[in-house]
Amino acid sequence: VANAASVEASAVLVYPDPQDYKYEEDTELYGHVHLGSGDPFTPGFPSFNHTQFPPSRSSGLPSIPAQTLSARMAASILRGIGGPEVEAGWGFTGSLSGATYRLGGGVNATVDVNNVLVDRELHNVFGVIKGFTDPDRYVVIGAQRDSWCSGYARATVGTAVLMELANAVSDMVEKDGFLPRRSMVFASWSAGEYGSVGATEWLEGYMASLGNKAFTYISLDGVVMGKGSLVASASPLLHSMIQRTLKQVNQLPPYHPITEFEDLKEDDWLRPMALEDPAYPFLSFSGIPSMSFHILTKDVEAYPYYGTCLDNKDHLGYATAQKTPEAAVTAATLAGQMALRLVHDHLLALDVSRYGNTITAAVALLSQRIDNLPQEKGKARGSFMRAAADLRNDIVNTDLRDPEACRVLNDRIMTVEHCFLSPYVVPQDVPFRHLLVGRGAHTLASLLETSDMEQLRLQLALATWTLQSCADGMAEQIWERGDPLKREENLLKRGDPLKRGEPHEERRRTESGPGGALRFTLRPP
Repeated sequence: VANAASVEASAVLVYPDPQDYKYEEDTELYGHVHLGSGDPFTPGFPSFNHTQFPPSRSSGLPSIPAQTLSARMAASILRGIGGPEVEAGWGFTGSLSGATYRLGGGVNATVDVNNVLVDRELHNVFGVIKGFTDPDRYVVIGAQRDSWCSGYARATVGTAVLMELANAVSDMVEKDGFLPRRSMVFASWSAGEYGSVGATEWLEGYMASLGNKAFTYISLDGVVMGKGSLVASASPLLHSMIQRTLKQVNQLPPYHPITEFEDLKEDDWLRPMALEDPAYPFLSFSGIPSMSFHILTKDVEAYPYYGTCLDNKDHLGYATAQKTPEAAVTAATLAGQMALRLVHDHLLALDVSRYGNTITAAVALLSQRIDNLPQEKGKARGSFMRAAADLRNDIVNTDLRDPEACRVLNDRIMTVEHCFLSPYVVPQDVPFRHLLVGRGAHTLASLLETSDMEQLRLQLALATWTLQSCADGMAEQIWERGDPLKREENLLKRGDPLKRGEPHEERRRTESGPGGALRFTLRPP
């Protein structure tokens, strides 16, 4: 719809073409066309308790009307508009029954959308298991509660997994003596069908505190859509932990052999995080390392009934070969294992070095686009890489049994994702401020598309300083910030053996509690 508006179209009619969607001709579509998340009339700020803000609207709302149609209605319109046929090479033709794809002639069509704007009160529901060492640091596990029609894969299974995880971890604490160091928040979100409204309003309402306290979000929306394979989207900080967990989950009870994760490599399961992903606002708006994952049928890109009234128990059962409960247990085991590792270990399982590859690839693309890329960009990248290496060295040389020293290290790790949020844009106008995965002129991706050289210079300077601030945020002390060459000199003066190449004795990290993979029991939903 946004693309149509950009070329001055008057309206957009959206329908499921049989060539792409194997639905009945009268199947209705549901969804939204907001290029954003949350309440579109309070962009960047919360809709809490009828808070009064000046009239506003999201920049992601389309400026033209849009309406969904069934395939049968679309075929009827195409038969009536006349005009020249669409050329086959344009990619505009589908397989509507009894219709010829045409560009339109002298027949005018009027699009009258009669949607009514009403206020509705939303209720997110939370459950909390408090940590025993750092209760003010927490991992959030969430699932959308609402859906159009039955929403079996979209909401029902995810909510069931959320409830079972909460019960299982509660039993571990109450009956087995498990003492999580950090807290776990279980969140049931409302109004997910309208663009993660409940979750986004919560993020907007507690923006300052969440940025300093929430260190990971795990989305359970659509976790089961088939059987036999898995795809995931996540912050680079979580990639290493996901890969390790995939190799462990097959060995954990209760396991049902409907999937084989052990042989999956990162390129097999990793997908870019899309705007419509429920985890996206956590990552791109709030700077919280986030992930979502989906169990899918092998060699099938998506569950075809997602977002329609055909998303029911029977269709999902067919997609999972009647193994939906077993697939849900596998999904719960995967999510639970990661969450427990995050709240149990002394050190947060977030791999800072993984962002180095992402930044290097982005700078390489910029070098191809921009001749004589300013040295400052390369220096900022180098500063980040050095800061990540320094952090790893400090981890090796720290006794993690010291709670205060461990908390200092974890705080440095937690700053990384949040520092990627550009401080040079306003959330009301540009909500997704993340330098690498956000949307807007502040992102590295936008530098590849800008043709205005003055604008390019400004964007490049702001992006460079955002990246430099990420490196500074990882530094142990304020005097270790600044010029990277001086920082290197300080390391040599203090006699850091890892920098001088001298032998050193590694202090091994020790983890209290059960060794290896944490185990727990789940009931099928």
